[in-house]
Amino acid sequence: MTTHTTAHTTTYAARAIPPTALAQLRVTDDAGRACVPYRATEGGDPLRCCLRLSAPGERIALVSYAPLRRWAAETGAEPGAYDEQGPVFLHAEECGGPQPSATYPFARPGSLRALRRYDAAGRIVGGRLLEIPEASDEGFDQAFAEAFADPAVALVHVRAVEYGCFHFEVRRH
Repeated sequence: MTTHTTAHTTTYAARAIPPTALAQLRVTDDAGRACVPYRATEGGDPLRCCLRLSAPGERIALVSYAPLRRWAAETGAEPGAYDEQGPVFLHAEECGGPQPSATYPFARPGSLRALRRYDAAGRIVGGRLLEIPEASDEGFDQAFAEAFADPAVALVHVRAVEYGCFHFEVRRH
């Protein structure tokens, strides 16, 4: 988990895929397919297990992940049709998870992110498009503050607009 504290003393935590889910995904993904590891040739793939980019030569895998389904199983929510799955990169073997950081992962200025807001039942209650500004932490802080100003919002999923990939999740404290 990467935690960022704003000037307003609100803390938002970028959550990686939990270790228990990673252990399962490294065998069979959320679409029921076997995990097929390979060596990253160029690197730069956003790893959702440790919230950093892959390095050339690392053993990684591209798997299908259903973040809302897994959150719903934890909380008893019933997301219905909002349950979806999509591609994520992860290390093929256990990696130790994310290192503490003062920045949000995968925050390249100019990149587009969709921030989807979900309520405690797992239903979408809004969202917004964020073009990551040069001051990326402040841009994310503002977007999360806006999201959690709505008391109905329980969590926010951050996704890449171009590929729809899940990047990380932020939960209400």
